[in-house]
Amino acid sequence: MSGSNDGSAERAAAFYGRRKGKALRPGHASLMDDLLPRLAIVLASPAPARLSGLFSAPVDEVWMESGFGGGEHLIATAEANPSVGFIGAEPFVNGMAKALAAIDDRDLGERIRLHHFDSVPLLDWLPDASLGRFYLLYPDPWPKTRHWKRRFVGRDNLDRIARVLRPGAEFRFASDWAHYVDWTLRHILAHPAFEWTATTSADWKEPWAGWPGTRYEAKAIREGRTPAYIIARRR
Repeated sequence: MSGSNDGSAERAAAFYGRRKGKALRPGHASLMDDLLPRLAIVLASPAPARLSGLFSAPVDEVWMESGFGGGEHLIATAEANPSVGFIGAEPFVNGMAKALAAIDDRDLGERIRLHHFDSVPLLDWLPDASLGRFYLLYPDPWPKTRHWKRRFVGRDNLDRIARVLRPGAEFRFASDWAHYVDWTLRHILAHPAFEWTATTSADWKEPWAGWPGTRYEAKAIREGRTPAYIIARRR
């Protein structure tokens, strides 16, 4: 499942979806202008040899979340893991603004760095084996067949994720779209760098320990869709 068969070249070169929705409240707009530049990762500069150098507080390891929406999971996980530094990528303006408000309110700016664009250039910038965990939670499922090539999960991006995860680190995925869950599992099982950690049929039906939930998950459950949770370990 590589090359033109999964749209890897097109997916790597383009961002799909909206960048902005409703107008920002003045306070959120101010955070976009003032706080985001202080927390933003500048890809024009070389990545530090150790990602801990990105943060103004000492951290033992670094985790990343791609497409964090409003930041509910990112913020809750950062609060629950005070020795971990977090990198979050989110191109949608309103989601970024909401996350910035929570970061400011909870004084988490020393341990969070942000990328206000698609995750692909950020993944290419990160050093080899520099992350202890990578989250992709409720990504756009692109349900129409002609749009499957736009899905984030594919051989090309699994290669990217595998490169930046250290051995034993985890790729954690959640979705409420059964076809995308099956798609993701097929790609993981076909990739030599990953192993699915499930040992029973219930493992992928229940969220992992410490899961705080997200608004996307709540919406899916209200609408009758069943979420699934996948953990793949870097070999």
